[in-house]
Amino acid sequence: MTAGFHELAQAPPRRTSRFDGELLEVSMGPQHPSTHGVFRMNVALDGEIVRKLKPVFGYLHRNHEKIAEGTSYLGSMPYTDRLDYFCSMTNNWAYALSVEKLAGIEVPERAEYVRVILAELTRLVNHTSLLGFLLSDMGAWGTPLMYAFREREKVLDLFESLSGSRMMCDYMRFGGCRVDPSTEWMAEAQKIVDGFPRFLDEFEKLITTNEILIARTQEVGNLSAELAINAGVTGPGLRASGVNYDIRKVDGYGVYPRFKFRVPLGDHGDCYDRLMMRVLELRESLTILHQAMKQLPEGPIQNPKIKIRAFKPPLGEAYGRIEAPKGELGFYLISDGTGTPYRYRVRPPSLINLTILEDMCLGQTVADVMVILGSIDIVMGEVDR
Repeated sequence: MTAGFHELAQAPPRRTSRFDGELLEVSMGPQHPSTHGVFRMNVALDGEIVRKLKPVFGYLHRNHEKIAEGTSYLGSMPYTDRLDYFCSMTNNWAYALSVEKLAGIEVPERAEYVRVILAELTRLVNHTSLLGFLLSDMGAWGTPLMYAFREREKVLDLFESLSGSRMMCDYMRFGGCRVDPSTEWMAEAQKIVDGFPRFLDEFEKLITTNEILIARTQEVGNLSAELAINAGVTGPGLRASGVNYDIRKVDGYGVYPRFKFRVPLGDHGDCYDRLMMRVLELRESLTILHQAMKQLPEGPIQNPKIKIRAFKPPLGEAYGRIEAPKGELGFYLISDGTGTPYRYRVRPPSLINLTILEDMCLGQTVADVMVILGSIDIVMGEVDR
């Protein structure tokens, strides 16, 4: 599925004039309102044109991986919530999947369906928030973000009623899920999914008909498919550059092979393509949700053979990964046969996707830097860990 986004409207040509003089060094952050957390960029400017850019992070480092090597396998589950704190449910799933591969644990069918439902609801939360934040980064303060957060709140209410928490859900367990969604919960989830397209249609119209937004995003922050692949970029950012790679299709983890959905692709790899990629992926998430809710089987929500409190996987190593909303989220684990991991390593999409920020910003104006950063969609809890 290729999206001809740029056929909808054409942005005016970008200014390429050069200011002849010394480079001006500017420190953006670490508490700039649009850096999506405590993140800093050292930028060298020639007039308004970016000539160098150095990302500086580490302000939020929490020693996540080393802490995990000193606590039980289950004890690390709440820590995963705090990686991408917009996407707690998918964080849980990636970690649970890794441990299940390490220990050879089977997951009941109903639990697999519930995981898919929660993962796609999480994608709704993430992509909707990104649309609101990106418009705010362009200067549209207030209204777009509040519209996006209105829809986000509906899903967070669902998460709270199921797990007891809106954002730090700690819901997944090795071999299944912590509690079984009730019939009433599923009915409320279905209601939210059925009503979501109305909001999405309105938001897409706002994006595709706004001349200022088009001028600020088309041909800005272009990322070639070759560079994206070489840098290890994954998720919507990679697909916006035209690379057909979605781990839900490639690995077919969980029960994703049972569902019909398309993988949207961009043409230019610019900010506009990355913006529209989220819109199209939201529509595909709704398609998956409708199928998963309709097919949801009865049965146990947790493998009864798993003794969580005395959990000690056999000697070995495993890497489990999922298509998280921001890209490939993976956990690499080494077991020495004890109740704590010998090695615990996170492969966070936000950090990897951030490595090509300078390449995307060179030759752009300083005002474009925040738009380009916003289009990558990072969260600093996952970058620093």
